[in-house]
Formats: sequence, C-alpha cells, structure tokens
Amino acid sequence: MSVKTFAAIDVGSYELAMKIFEVSRTRGMREIDHIRHGIDMGTETYTKGKLSHARVGELCRVLREFADIMKSYQVTDYVAYGTSAIRESENRAILLNQIELRTGIRISVLSNSEQRFLDYKSIAFQGEDFLKIIENGTAILDIGGGSIQISLFDNDTLVSTQNLKLGVLRIQEYLNQLGVSIRQYDRLVEEMLEAQMNVYKKLYLKDRQIKSIIIVDDYISTLVKRKVDSDVAGGYVDKKKMEYFLEICQTKTLTELAKILNMPEENMPHLFIALKLVKSIMDDMEAEQLWVPGVTLCDGIAYEYAEKNKIIASAHDFEKDIIACAQNISKRYRGSKKRSETLEKIALTIFDSMKKVHGLGRRERLLLQISTILHDCGKYISMVNLGECSYSIIMATEIIGLSHREREIVANVVKYNHLEFDYDGESGSLSTLDEDSYLKIAKLTAIMRMANGLDRTHKQKFRNVKIALKENDLFITVDTEADITLEKGLFGARADFFQEVYHVRPVIRKKRMP
Repeated sequence: MSVKTFAAIDVGSYELAMKIFEVSRTRGMREIDHIRHGIDMGTETYTKGKLSHARVGELCRVLREFADIMKSYQVTDYVAYGTSAIRESENRAILLNQIELRTGIRISVLSNSEQRFLDYKSIAFQGEDFLKIIENGTAILDIGGGSIQISLFDNDTLVSTQNLKLGVLRIQEYLNQLGVSIRQYDRLVEEMLEAQMNVYKKLYLKDRQIKSIIIVDDYISTLVKRKVDSDVAGGYVDKKKMEYFLEICQTKTLTELAKILNMPEENMPHLFIALKLVKSIMDDMEAEQLWVPGVTLCDGIAYEYAEKNKIIASAHDFEKDIIACAQNISKRYRGSKKRSETLEKIALTIFDSMKKVHGLGRRERLLLQISTILHDCGKYISMVNLGECSYSIIMATEIIGLSHREREIVANVVKYNHLEFDYDGESGSLSTLDEDSYLKIAKLTAIMRMANGLDRTHKQKFRNVKIALKENDLFITVDTEADITLEKGLFGARADFFQEVYHVRPVIRKKRMP
C-alpha cells in the first residue's frame, strides 16, 4: 500500500475540527495538520431543538473551507462524524441533506456509545501508558458539550459505562438562564453534579477503588498541553495541581485568565466548568491522579480507519471490553451466569457450524454472544413479560462499542427468543429497521431459540454438544446421561422456525456417556 492521505472531521457541539493524516502499512499513521474552528452549535440544539439559519450557514462555510483544504492535501479518503449537537437536532435528516448538498461533505451521526468508543480507542492506541494505567482501578471521564461519560476499568477490562447529561455547554446554558456570575459557578456546578453522582456511586462504585482518572475533553487537555506549570509532565496531574488550576480560574478575571493560558476568552467559563466537574468527581472517587493524554475524537476516527484498513493494530482487545460490559449488565439484573455460559457455548457452536448457510460475519457472532449473555435480564422486572422487559432494559442501557442499531439487533434477538417472531415488522420494535437488520435478527433469533431449546430446563444436562451440517440436515449430538425427554418434546417448535429461516432441518441425537 502506497502512502495515502486521510482526513478525520469532527462536527462537534462547540467546535469543528479536522485532522489530516498520512497513512501507510509500512509507516503507520502520522498527523500532518490540525484545523479547528469554534462554533457553538450545542447551545442552540439543546435549548431550541435545531440550529438557526445563520448557524447552518456558518457551518457550511467552514466545511467548504475544509473541503478546499482536503483538495490541497490531495486527501484520498475522509470520514466526517457529527456528535450530540447534530444527534439531538429535531430536523437532523434535513440538516444533513442540506450540508451535503451545499458542501459535498457527507456527515454520519454517531450514537453516544459510538462516539465514546472512538474516544476510548484514541486513548487505547497511546500504547504503554494506557496499558500500564489500567492495571489498577481506572475511570475514563469523557467530557462533551451535552454530556459526560464515565467508564470504569477493573483488571485491564472495561466493566461499565454510564452517561450523565452534564456536558459543559448544557451546564453553561443552565447557568446563563439563572443569570449568575462566574464566581457562583463553583457551588452551583457542584450541586448539579452531586445529585447524579450520589446515585452513580451507589450503583457503580460501591467498594471499587479508583486510582486514576483519564480525561478526554477540549479544555483541560488544552490547558495541560500549554504546560502552564512546569511540573505537569506527560499529561499527569495530581490533586494539588487541580486545586492550583481552579484557584487560577477563581482569582483571575476572564481576560487575565485568557491571556495567561493563551486561550480564547469565551472559552474560560467552559474551562472552569470542566475543571470543577473533574475535581468533584476526583474527590468522589478518591482518585490519586489524572492522566490527560490530549487525544481528540479526530484521533479516534483516524485510528478506527487505520484499524479497519489493517494499517495499525492495537494491543488491547476491544471485543473483550464489549463482552465484559454485557456480563456486568447481566450481573446487575441478576442474570444466571451458568445458564448464560451454557447458552453461549451452544449458540456459538451452531453459528460456527452454519457459516456457509447464514452468511454472517464476526461482528454478528459477537452480537449473538451478547444476546446469550443478556437473554434473561428482563426477569429482574417480570418473569411473565420477560421478552418485552429484556428489550426495554437493553435499549435503555448503553453498551460502549455497539452502535444504536447493533443494540437494537441484540434487544430484538433477546425479545423474540421469548416471543413469537414479528414477521410483518410493521409495528413495534422491528418497524424502524432496514431489511438487512431485520434478516440478521431473524437468523440470530433462530440460532438463539435452538440453543435455548437444548437447555430448556436450565439444568445444563449436556456435557458436550457436537454439531454437523450435512446437506439440508443439522445433526446435533449431545453427550448426556440425563433424561432429555422434555428437551426433545419442546424441540419441535423451535426447530420449525430454524428450518423456516435456513431451510435446514435440525435433528437432535443423544449419545450416552461411557
């Protein structure tokens, strides 16, 4: 592969940013330019539901300039993503169409979990620093304009993630409505955060010890990057240094502060809000240090592009994180770990034996695995309405690394494992899905039902399950000494749906253990 030029564009809540990279398999990825333009789109979206004509005009003008810059660098490929300001816009489809027609740039909108996962990837690709810091209890605090995301690590694995609607711009707008001065921000920001953090600590922290917090944002990262204090090295900041930064913000005027930090004056209230959020969360978690790697969403976009094109590889297993998140969700809702492991083993064995028939890939295999882990989470609410309750829990719970559509697929597979399949899909949870997603749900549900039928009594009767596909028959041979009369009796209905989806007839056989 020759050297190519790639552009990553972030249409953010308060800034448009573009990074230009040179990428090749031999040299990896190298940043060659970083263009930024401040534009407050978040405030309008969060308060009015859509952008004004003037703001859309400014957005399109800057994006046309980005397009010209890409031409000058002979960019061969680009990816442009919009975040919460676009995501929460009431007229999103119209807005995106107008932007493409007027600028030639096509913007895809990230779900919150996708956006945070890209930020997380940009940190993970920092290499040894990241791998070392997550050896102990660590939290990633991703501060955006509309919300903050708190993700917890335990023993090198991402175990939970939660979104709080306390972004910098959103808080700034609340404070503007109250008509308060920046001197009052300290107390009011702390009060807004306290109510949500009290709940968060009870649900997610408990006895968990957090030693370090990794910060992803646009303000504190800039502050640390400017090396305001010579003691700040490698992006590491302790509690005393955070207190020092806050003291500067509280004792200086906005003009003086902007001059000291060499940052725009209009950004100073945002910086103070970000610092106050981080300091309060640091105190709540009793964390000892902060690490501010200085990465941006543009870096995450570029790393994802390079990873997909096999230009670079990460030493960190991201799929392991997704699975760990699902396991912790199941644990929270009292899911049966032993049953999930049995279901997972059978379902994945069926999936792997059917590769030539189902036409699905590695990503769909992961979605099936997550579905088996979360198969019974709804029983926490109702054992009668298990399918509907499971669907609601999954759709209301972010799984970092999965897109919104992928989460819908998982939720529907779990739902229709317990309910009759909705063939028409004209109403309910399947009505908004495209044909490709609908078919994936049908195929994965058929496999899930088969696996569930083979362990219908929840007693894990089979020590071993062997599956062989021969022409139009799928032979399922189980090693057991137990009575499987019930499993065979209930196998028929599930086998019918499987045969309908795949035109393959499942046949169950019993092989006695010696």
